[in-house]
Amino acid sequence: MRVLVGLALRSIDGPGGAVSLPQFRVLAVLADLGPTRSGRVARALGLDASTVTRLADRLVASGHVERHGEPGHRGVVTLALSPLGRSLVAQVARWRRGELSQIVSSLAPEDRVAATRVLRRFVDAAGQGYGTVIVGLMPL
Repeated sequence: MRVLVGLALRSIDGPGGAVSLPQFRVLAVLADLGPTRSGRVARALGLDASTVTRLADRLVASGHVERHGEPGHRGVVTLALSPLGRSLVAQVARWRRGELSQIVSSLAPEDRVAATRVLRRFVDAAGQGYGTVIVGLMPL
């Protein structure tokens, strides 16, 4: 687990520490869901809406997220990745894939097969909805 957490932390340090890990989690959810209401982002992350609002404020200020209102619903706020946010998510995904490939390539072929099988069972045991599935971010 330390290796995977370390990999996650190092992956966001690479782009110059542009965002914190909690902020990146918001970006990753938006990459997965597309433009969506901030309340849905909060539910996906298991956070209070006020926490997501503070994270979104910082991401809007840094240019990674765009905030929009919904026509006809003044109280509804929609969040979406900006081009800068999309670029950062893609950059982190590429870096993670490269690092994981390097680590996995150092294993013997039979160990790769065994590791894949165990990790697949681990993910299945956690169950659907345990975390947000971000396609292409942390392939196992």
